[in-house]
Amino acid sequence: MARTSLTVILPSTWHAIIIFLFIVLLHLALPSSAQPEYDALLKFKASVTNNVVALSSWTASAPPCIENIANWIGLLCENGAVGGLQLQSMGLEGAIDVDALAQLPNLKVLSFAGNSFVGPFPNLAALPNVRVVSLSNNKLTGAIPTDAFVGMIALVKLDMDDNEFSGEIPASLAGLPALQELMLQNNMFQGGLPQFREGQLKNFSVVNNDLTGEIPPGLSHLEASAFLGNKDLCGNPLLRCPNYPLQLSIWTMVMMSLVVAAALVALIAVIVILCRCRAVPRREHDEITRVMVLVSHSTEAPMSNLECGECPPSVAAAPPNVRMTFLKEDRDIFDMTDLLKASAEILGSGLFGSTYKAALSERQIVVVKRYRHMGNVSRQDFHEHMRRLGRLNHPNVVPLVAFYYRRDEKLIVYDYINKTSLATLLHGNRSRPGHKILDWPTRLSITKGIARGVLYLHNDLPSLTAAHGHLKSSNVILDTNQTPLLTDYGLVPIVNQEHAEQHMISYKSSEYKHTGRITKKTDVWSLGILILEILTGSFPADFLKPKKEAPDADAAEWVESVTSDEANMFDTDMTRERECEAEMVKLLRIGFACCKSEVEERPDIKEATQQIEEVRERSSFNLELRN
Repeated sequence: MARTSLTVILPSTWHAIIIFLFIVLLHLALPSSAQPEYDALLKFKASVTNNVVALSSWTASAPPCIENIANWIGLLCENGAVGGLQLQSMGLEGAIDVDALAQLPNLKVLSFAGNSFVGPFPNLAALPNVRVVSLSNNKLTGAIPTDAFVGMIALVKLDMDDNEFSGEIPASLAGLPALQELMLQNNMFQGGLPQFREGQLKNFSVVNNDLTGEIPPGLSHLEASAFLGNKDLCGNPLLRCPNYPLQLSIWTMVMMSLVVAAALVALIAVIVILCRCRAVPRREHDEITRVMVLVSHSTEAPMSNLECGECPPSVAAAPPNVRMTFLKEDRDIFDMTDLLKASAEILGSGLFGSTYKAALSERQIVVVKRYRHMGNVSRQDFHEHMRRLGRLNHPNVVPLVAFYYRRDEKLIVYDYINKTSLATLLHGNRSRPGHKILDWPTRLSITKGIARGVLYLHNDLPSLTAAHGHLKSSNVILDTNQTPLLTDYGLVPIVNQEHAEQHMISYKSSEYKHTGRITKKTDVWSLGILILEILTGSFPADFLKPKKEAPDADAAEWVESVTSDEANMFDTDMTRERECEAEMVKLLRIGFACCKSEVEERPDIKEATQQIEEVRERSSFNLELRN
């Protein structure tokens, strides 16, 4: 009887022993220094909502790091320790648990860009060793304490753009000895700018805030584009600040008024003559500025109904016609007067300028792009190039309708498309209700449309080295039928060279970094990067926004990181389409071939497009089964 009882009890006993030994071995596998990190990461995961899928690999089945290899998604590992968190665009929500992160003593990189974290500014001072912090495109709110950054002597890069921060920019930022990049655009900061050291910041933006006062000398070396959208900022590199009058006696003021009045009477004739000679060109410039100011203050409201407080002087008066140059004969002609009367809204503001939607009538809606950084192109060259672009006609290219040229002002008008960008669909918040899943057939169709559009540009613009030159997911628009349309094409010859080198995608290619030149195959390289982005769902953030300390390695490192495991690198939205995997891998390898660092090893655009066209929705074997 006892023997029978032993036989029954023994298996369960051994199960318990095995489980106990597994737990012991797991803890022994973790270095003593790694256990606090393990606990800290699990604590951070517990504080984040929507983490079930995004952080599914954060479990007890494996240690976070083994030497320099990360077992958990989003970790940067160094000698077995956690050196960084890169959790961009993963749909994470909730508050940022800094107390948990403070238990990671080797943490140097912290990137939560493109999520939905809420609450006030986190206490980053609890992370004194952190070098790079990106909180871009979240929902953080409120004022930041002036001493919030005291002690962060290692901080090199801080991105807090596209949140809802308010109050003054913390003065403690100016005291950070290593800080080189500070991005604060698209918030609600008020007050003046801190007194940064001269030349301290290499990359800086406070675009679209509510800042006031004079730009301090330590920031005067930056471009004016870093300060746009703050109507009360002044000083170099913007307009000079007004010189406020001194306190004078009443008698002095009366005498000065009499002198000024006499001078005005003497100059009336000259003023009238000058006004008659220069009224038209001056009024043209005023009308452009007036239109854009009105558009930027309106949201689906007729411009004529705006309150006077939002209007420039004399806006109620009938403006003169500022004529556009039209490139399509099948479009209704309009001018700046019509734009003033249209209902309008601002669609966005980017590195090249601002974009506006204007509804001229129920059947005529256009997009007006106001481009900066084109001041070096002559009127003749600009007109010639625009007419060349205006002749383009392809189902995968957004048509150009009209344009306007001034030395300091370039407007380009496109047809409006009820649209969303490919970048939004790939990297938007996937936890949001109504999120559209991009399956494999849709992604393949989009890729083929993009390749056809680029091939068409190369065939019809043979004189351009890079016919598109700025191919990326945010410059691909999808209409209601998911048909891709290319925008911002053909800009290379007319954008100021220094701005093109800093921001256009073609100038991030390996050939430009090594030789200082772009080639006919540079667009093929951009297409390859875009194919990898479409298939993996991973945003090549390092490539699009290069690191200061390693600008030559970003694109290559990203490509290398997504080539390590072909079978498991596809976007999770396509994981159920295993019957299509052979064709998916085929397109993936075309992408790899297109973005090889050696130009000679890449296919040309015609070869690449032909190879993409040969990819099918399903493998031949599955097609035969279906038939």
